[in-house]
Formats: sequence, structure tokens, C-alpha cells
Amino acid sequence: MSRSSRFGATLRRTVWQAVPTVLGIVVLNFFLLKLMPGDAADVIAGESGSATAETMRALRAKFGLDQSLLHQLGHYLDNLAHLSLGYSPRFDAPVMQLIMERLPNTLLLMGVALGFAIVVGVTLGAVMAHWAGKWPDRVLSVLALVFYSTPGFWIGLLAIVFFSVRLGWLPSGGNVTIGASLHGSARFADMAKHVVLPALTLSTFFIAIYARLTRAAMLEVQRQDFVRTAQAKGLHPWRVTVRHVLRNALVPLTTLAGLHFGTLLGGAAVTETVFSWPGLGRLALDAVMARDFGVLLGVLLLSSLLVIVANAAVDLLQAWLDPRIG
Repeated sequence: MSRSSRFGATLRRTVWQAVPTVLGIVVLNFFLLKLMPGDAADVIAGESGSATAETMRALRAKFGLDQSLLHQLGHYLDNLAHLSLGYSPRFDAPVMQLIMERLPNTLLLMGVALGFAIVVGVTLGAVMAHWAGKWPDRVLSVLALVFYSTPGFWIGLLAIVFFSVRLGWLPSGGNVTIGASLHGSARFADMAKHVVLPALTLSTFFIAIYARLTRAAMLEVQRQDFVRTAQAKGLHPWRVTVRHVLRNALVPLTTLAGLHFGTLLGGAAVTETVFSWPGLGRLALDAVMARDFGVLLGVLLLSSLLVIVANAAVDLLQAWLDPRIG
């Protein structure tokens, strides 16, 4: 089977598996969220200071909260069939509009964080494997353990104190400088400065995992017969390491990266809160506090779709890295 045929088969299999998965996620999330105490009408009434029973009934009727769960689920699925995520009573705006305004910021944060984690983690893992059992390996192993065991919010707070307050190198929050009308390269540089600290904070946990995994995978691959054959042919050690050892060691790493995409989304909520980053994580947190289940369902649905797309990309990447996979 050709490489293009394997890619096509992998893509079709992923799509067929995604449809029932997404439907199950939607239904499960809907009923789980309905188990939460209170609703949007309770929050709005509480913020107003007082509300009569008639006012509460009117609010619930306006938002459709007085209907049965099955009727609400049917209405939500009907909206999804028409590519609509409903309307947010809390933000007084369509849910799709709210999500699309925040989605680019979250994708930017996650993309930079995942890039940091893979590049730094693989580099540290390769160094650890090359000097296995020696002092660089021991020092980096301790550093990886520190990254793994330290909570992300604590690393974020320390980064703000050190790099923003003490040194003044990087901004402490937000995604752009407030009030600055920047365009072109100046705007790009401003956004780059703002994303560095939250992305590094979000990536530290995954750097530790990828470094340890890369080290273990490379040490295992180095013992394989095809590596010894390449060395016996007189190939340059750097070429053996990159083309034979590292390439095969990346297969389990790509699997783990795909699984961690959902974990990144969860960690982004904490990181976005610490750094006041206007992304989906903060939107989901605000929706929980306001009992705005429409917004929360939309964020969960989109997050599920992003995880499915990420895993499909991982399947295609693995098929390219190892033609035996397909």
C-alpha cells in the first residue's frame, strides 16, 4: 500500500470514529452539567440583589430552563444540526461568537506551549541519552523532576515575580499591550512578548515528560540491530542519532503528545487565569461561575473536536515516521 493510500485510510478511519465520539461527548456533557446546582437565572437574580418568584419563572421561561431535560437536549441538538451553539444569557451574545473571539488566543498559547515542550523536551532527552549515567544526565533528570512536580500556577507566579516585577523583561499579563495601536511587525513582537511567560509556564510539566520519554526511547532504540548495522557501516554518529535513533524514538512521543492535547486545554484554564490571558479557559471558568451551560457546552464541544483533530494529525504523522503503522 502506498503512503498516500495509508494516509487516506487513516483519515477515513479517524472520521468514522469521531462522529459517534462527538455525539456521545455532547450528550454526556449535557447531563453532567445539568447535575450542577443552580442555573443562569439564579445567578442573574442573585446579582440583581432580589427577585420575586414571578421574575424567576420569567427568566427561566426566557432561557428555556423551565422545560424538561429531554426537551432541552433536543433543542440543543437541533441547534447543533443547524451549526448553532445557542445564545448566552450571561454575555448577551451568540455562543459561537464568544468562542471564535477567544479561540485564536487559546490556539496560539497551546501551539507555542506544545512547541516549547517538544523542542526543549526532545533536546534535553537526547542530551540525557547521550550522556546516560553521567553528570549531565543526573542534573537534567533532577531538573525534569522539579518541572514535573511543581504546580503550574506556582511556576507562573514565580515567573511573573522574577521576569516581570524584578527584571522587567516581559509583561505580566494579557495578550497585547492595552491602549497601544500596533500593526504589522510591531504587533507581532508585542504578542510574542506577551505569550512567552504563559506558554513556558504551561509547557514545563510536558517538558519533563517528553525529556524522560525521549531518553528512555533513545536508549532502547540504540540497542536495536539496525542501529549497530548503521554504526558498522561507518555512518557519522550524528546521522545515526538523528536519522535512525531519534526518528524511531519519536513514535511514542507523538502518541503521548496527541493524548496531552486535551491536558493542555485543561491546563490552559489555570494558566490563562494567572496571566489574564483572554482564551477559552477563562471563558469556561466565567461560564461555570455564571452557570452559563450553553457557553460551557460550546467550549467542551470545541475542545473535544480539537482533541480529535490533534489525534488524527498524530496518526498521520506516525504513518509518515514509521511506514509499518497504518
